[in-house]
Amino acid sequence: MITISLCMIVKNEEKLLARCLDSIADLMDEMIIVDTGSTDRTKEIAARYTDKIYDFSWIGDFAAARNFAFSKASMEYIYSADADEVLDEENRKIFMRLKENLLPEIDIVQMYYANQLDYGTIYNFDRELRPKLFKRVRSFVWEEPIHEQVVLEPIIYDSDVEILHLPDGSHKNRDLAAFARMTSEGRRLSKRLHNIYAKELFISGEEQDFLEAGPFFEASCADTERSLDEIKEAACVAARAARIGQAVEKFFKYALKVVACDGCSEICCELGQYFLERSDLEEAIVWFYNAVYETESILNIHSSGDIPLRALSECYRLAQNAEQAEAFEKLAKEWKAE
Repeated sequence: MITISLCMIVKNEEKLLARCLDSIADLMDEMIIVDTGSTDRTKEIAARYTDKIYDFSWIGDFAAARNFAFSKASMEYIYSADADEVLDEENRKIFMRLKENLLPEIDIVQMYYANQLDYGTIYNFDRELRPKLFKRVRSFVWEEPIHEQVVLEPIIYDSDVEILHLPDGSHKNRDLAAFARMTSEGRRLSKRLHNIYAKELFISGEEQDFLEAGPFFEASCADTERSLDEIKEAACVAARAARIGQAVEKFFKYALKVVACDGCSEICCELGQYFLERSDLEEAIVWFYNAVYETESILNIHSSGDIPLRALSECYRLAQNAEQAEAFEKLAKEWKAE
């Protein structure tokens, strides 16, 4: 049986921490909890479960905090958890079987992260695999009888463990503020963070968030070192910001960039909304129809589903076509992300 260190970073999690720890405490051999500045009872609650509680001065960097937590671990594997996660009884049993039978050559175990779509997260799937269990000290070995080389790729195992994600509200304000701060400081976002920023805007951003993000994504559209996918997602954000700001020429400039790259549901919705706001129902219907049936979403899966379906219902209702309006409203209510 392997041994596991739980590593968590927390701040003001008095409402959720006990629920999380109750569901996993007996599965762990060591519990490391790093507090980044709580002003509530978080540390008091943590002390019921472990004496390995550390303070970390927050520097606006989640990776730095997690690396600090990992540095305190001493078991064979590290389980990284957040306070808003829960293992139910069935998955506790699956986790224990995994712990009892995990092969020593496994470097990373992925587990299913579930219940994503109910909380406005950046993910477009309700259940997806995420790396959660990590070998603390990785052994490097040589392979091949000739032209030998060191094995560098980690051995990853996809487990059946399903973790329930049950946050106490959305983190979107915190996350979008962090992105705004990074970009205002002139920091270049990696391809991954560039994508996450655009996703978070389209999934949970408000108009002011788009207006603040507009200049950064306009610059991304002109960045020759960005990939075509990055430019496409940047143009979607820039187009939405321009539409909100009533900058018509700029709106079409960025919308057409996306259309020229095969389009996507997000930009079809933007074009549909533009024409709907100008009472051009015929043209709005064309674009919302394309969002549902002719293109795919790249940032928010709802852009190819219930969002344009409800917009089509609104267009037909304004056109006094009650039958079509009701049909699309029904489709919108029945739509589910796959």
